[in-house]
Amino acid sequence: MIQKLKIENRVIGFRKFDINEIRKDFPILSREVNGKPLVYFDNAATTQKPNVVIDSIGHYYRYENANIHRGLHFLSEVATEQYENSRLKVKEFINSMSASEIIFTKGTTDGINLLANTMWRANMLNEGDEIIISHMEHHANIVPWQLLGDRKKIVLKVIPINDDGEIIMDEYKKLISSKTKLVSIVHTSNTLGTINPIKEIIDIAHDNKIPVLIDAAQAVSHQKVDVQELDCDFLVFSGHKLFGPTGIGVLYGKAELLNKLPPYQGGGDMIRTVTFEETTFEDIPNKFEAGTPNIVGSIGLGVAIKYLNMFNFNDIAEYENELLQYATNKILEINGIRIIGTAKNKASVISFTVDGIHPYDIGTIIDTDGIAIRTGHHCTQPIMKRYNVPATARASFAFYNTKEEVDVFIKALHKVIKMFS
Repeated sequence: MIQKLKIENRVIGFRKFDINEIRKDFPILSREVNGKPLVYFDNAATTQKPNVVIDSIGHYYRYENANIHRGLHFLSEVATEQYENSRLKVKEFINSMSASEIIFTKGTTDGINLLANTMWRANMLNEGDEIIISHMEHHANIVPWQLLGDRKKIVLKVIPINDDGEIIMDEYKKLISSKTKLVSIVHTSNTLGTINPIKEIIDIAHDNKIPVLIDAAQAVSHQKVDVQELDCDFLVFSGHKLFGPTGIGVLYGKAELLNKLPPYQGGGDMIRTVTFEETTFEDIPNKFEAGTPNIVGSIGLGVAIKYLNMFNFNDIAEYENELLQYATNKILEINGIRIIGTAKNKASVISFTVDGIHPYDIGTIIDTDGIAIRTGHHCTQPIMKRYNVPATARASFAFYNTKEEVDVFIKALHKVIKMFS
């Protein structure tokens, strides 16, 4: 492969996938924790940021800080241009039809709450209607719908999963009825690593004239997600899981559906006219972006996408799959370990338990060796109940992690087990 170059804005190649060079892009990976080199395996919770993203934030605040859209002065115009250019980058990244279909939010959770709080006001959800979710959903795709159900008597129907952590498609089909008004489903599980058959799920819903919302928070950093190819109606993701800043996210929606929804919040920049008697609203996307937005967050997200676009996503997916298989094989060699989530199609996430050792103890002890993993229920308590465990330890990998780091992690696990034996 050749270095990515631009000639008249045309990309003619991709950056060579060199793990040593990639790691140099992420300054935090060179630090020590507890006197040991940091091994960061908590990427499903949040990813680390490359220098270009970090630098873009400082640059904005040092040289370009201004509010957007409403100012005619130089700085405001520069900030506005950068903000809207980031919207264009997101549009191209997920291949939406128009930049107006891209709504900047605080994150995945905010995007789902936006829909839960506007669909019923647009009569797209009414009392007695049903929403289908799956047993592997993050709390962010459960609680907003439950809150809506408390107010509007909306019923949640849950697709069961098998012991491997895969959706049981026949059961999904059985749940669909004339009362089903939305399918809201995770693309890739943050706990199990399962990559769901999203296209098939969408096609089945559409055959029954049901719109579909995709939670792509765990998907967009691991594989290309094309909203036109999937034909999803809505899609949400977070910037901080895409090597971008925290506090920024995206809600994608088909324009004809977004146009039916009322504003989520009221305030400046989402209005066309205001009198004491009546307010009229801007078109999408402005209608859903009340007040001063997270300008620098959106800029940082755009830079993160530009950085990722330097690589061939097939290279990223192939490398992460190698890491997943290597780590899985090493873990399975250890007696007493149970992996939770063994789907055939998985992202680079391994949740596990160790006989006789609480996951919190595992996480605490290996932290002394500079290893960062996640322990707990991972905002997926129904999964814990499904597998009859109080919590799991979770190692999640990004394309900047290495097999050598996996070896350090495995050595630390052996040390933990020896301490409790």
